Amino acid sequence: MKEILVVVDMQKDFIDGALGTKEAMGIVPAAAQKIRDFEGPVFVTLDTHDDNYPETAEGKKLPVKHCIKGTLGHELNEEIRKALSGKNCTITEKLTFGSVRLPGLIQENGTPDSITLIGLCTDICVISNALILKAFFPETEINVDSTCCAGVTPELHQAALAAMNSCQINIL
Repeated sequence: MKEILVVVDMQKDFIDGALGTKEAMGIVPAAAQKIRDFEGPVFVTLDTHDDNYPETAEGKKLPVKHCIKGTLGHELNEEIRKALSGKNCTITEKLTFGSVRLPGLIQENGTPDSITLIGLCTDICVISNALILKAFFPETEINVDSTCCAGVTPELHQAALAAMNSCQINIL
């Protein structure tokens, strides 16, 4: 059985930086352990913006500069980075919530039997990537480990989990 782990946007700005929350900080140990315990290929997404972020469509609706390429906020959290050390890992930058490149990168190794997502934020980037992967791999089991995800708020985290469950994404 070919299993894939996708680590979504576990970057400093989403954990303890510009958009950080106590819930995001709280999932880091479990997410790092999940990565350390995982034996298959790991794909990591990085939310990536340029200095012109405030002028973008996203920046006009979320006017908080974050994950600007070349800044500390764009970097992976230290504990997550250490957990990924020595892993079969592919990192991809994404310019918006869901990565349109991610399915193709995963497909390069053949169609997986299961894909599990962890990361931030459940109600924005995790749900976007889970739905893209479900559309691209309709016969693949798509899972979201809720203990390794956090939303913008606890309420939005729960709403996103319910929405993904409705779309036949398994919530662990």
